[in-house]
Amino acid sequence: MNTMPKPLPVVRLRVPTEEDAFAWHKIFDDPDVMEFHGGAAAELSVYEELTARQRRHDAERGFCLWTMLNGDGEVIGFTGAQPWPHEEFGPVGEIEVGWRLGRAYWGRGYVTAAANTTLERVRAAGVGRVVAMVNSRNARSVAVTRRLGMELVETYISPSKQEAYCFRIDL
Repeated sequence: MNTMPKPLPVVRLRVPTEEDAFAWHKIFDDPDVMEFHGGAAAELSVYEELTARQRRHDAERGFCLWTMLNGDGEVIGFTGAQPWPHEEFGPVGEIEVGWRLGRAYWGRGYVTAAANTTLERVRAAGVGRVVAMVNSRNARSVAVTRRLGMELVETYISPSKQEAYCFRIDL
């Protein structure tokens, strides 16, 4: 019996382009992907604004939510870090790591590989710790936080009345 962990896949991260808004809109137009993000696909304009904001974050901070590309160069999602975007709840003032992956790419280790690279890049940019906010019912993302070595430090109730776990790791 082979007990060696499965090697992580090749994943590349890049600053999102204007065209990535279209790719994100297409691959996230899936109720399974959006289950913990409001349940429905966002309008294209949401992704246009999000990719533009991420380009600003990268220019100003040296990190953002990067576009994830698989070994074939296909856009498969995003992962990265940004300032916690809400003022009304959660870890206000913290840097949050996050990810979203197209359904066709689940279960292959892409998020873990990309999130490990994210932690390295954010540490190199001078950030001392990060958080990850995860819907308490999202077992897949909770598992990613565990693989990253993050610890559950707090529980919040979101404005939409969802229980959210806050995980943290010192870099």
